[in-house]
Amino acid sequence: MDVSTGDAKNRLSELIRRAEKHGETIVITRHGKPVAQLAPAPVQRRRVRLGAMKGRIRLLPGWDKPVDLDRFLKGEV
Repeated sequence: MDVSTGDAKNRLSELIRRAEKHGETIVITRHGKPVAQLAPAPVQRRRVRLGAMKGRIRLLPGWDKPVDLDRFLKGEV
């Protein structure tokens, strides 16, 4: 379904309801050109797990040494 920005502003609650309840995707247009899309949320969101990458990332010795900007820009580093 395509809806103009003015229409979307006036009918936002209805459009959200249609996406939520009926799974519709609504394309919002300005002067007939698509500018945004309103779609149903994913069924299940991935949970954030703090520390999930612990032990998987290894930093080599010297990773935090200062870099000479001139050598870096020349591609020598």
